[in-house]
Amino acid sequence: MAGDQFTIASFKTAKEKGERIAMLTAYDYTTACLLEEAGVDSLLVGDSLGMVMLGYENTLQVTMDDMIHHTKAVARGRRRALLIGDMPFLSYHVSTKEAVRNAGRFVQEGNAQAVKLEGGQDVLDKIRAIIKAQIPVLGHLGLTPQSVNAMGGFKLQGKDIETARRILDDALLLQDAGVFGIVLECVPAGLARIITEKLEIPTIGIGAGVHCDGQVLVIQDLLGMFRQMRPKFVKTYAQGGDATVAAVQQYAQEVRSGGFPGQEHSFAIDEAILTKL
Repeated sequence: MAGDQFTIASFKTAKEKGERIAMLTAYDYTTACLLEEAGVDSLLVGDSLGMVMLGYENTLQVTMDDMIHHTKAVARGRRRALLIGDMPFLSYHVSTKEAVRNAGRFVQEGNAQAVKLEGGQDVLDKIRAIIKAQIPVLGHLGLTPQSVNAMGGFKLQGKDIETARRILDDALLLQDAGVFGIVLECVPAGLARIITEKLEIPTIGIGAGVHCDGQVLVIQDLLGMFRQMRPKFVKTYAQGGDATVAAVQQYAQEVRSGGFPGQEHSFAIDEAILTKL
């Protein structure tokens, strides 16, 4: 959806009109500016920055200060897209009061317009409290990376009747709690279809097949810049990693050979001044 500001209301309108929502992660000002120029509907400052920006093994080491730092940077480049901050591990697990306070930090300090939380029935009290504080919430079900240890790794979720039913039930509970949309990560396409059909709010898929109301990818995955992991559900739209390595190799070679900088990259000075020197 291109055009005016993309807001929380735009999520509902897109669902009603059958228009797909294009969401991408962003972690810095430059990337945010480029994604805005490209017309992305929503920018998610994901806690995935722990892996793709900070080099952690997973997302569990990411702190609120990390998230606020990157969210503020993205906010400076945001113009039209809805900006969502991803609440990191332990930022909403300890107490409802702390959950509201941390969600408020995303809005007050990070200039985000909404927050995202992982989980279903177990976090309903936090979600309701955050929404009561006038902060919109995006839900997240299926593979929830903050629960990677409990899940035994990054694995497909909802493959059997029990887990599929739990994800569906959680989706309905999240909708009743007031979330404006739900990210479905790494669940079978058929399950995502049923959830999407039953919900009045949009689903945003990542590894959840073709039936979701929108999609989200990590920008480094889309650009082929993160080589340490490549999930099956990722489509790489540009070989940015290869292009970066090739460009840097050429730069280093030209520096060593004297090919860079050239005369066109240098500044002149009046010869009379040099003579006086």
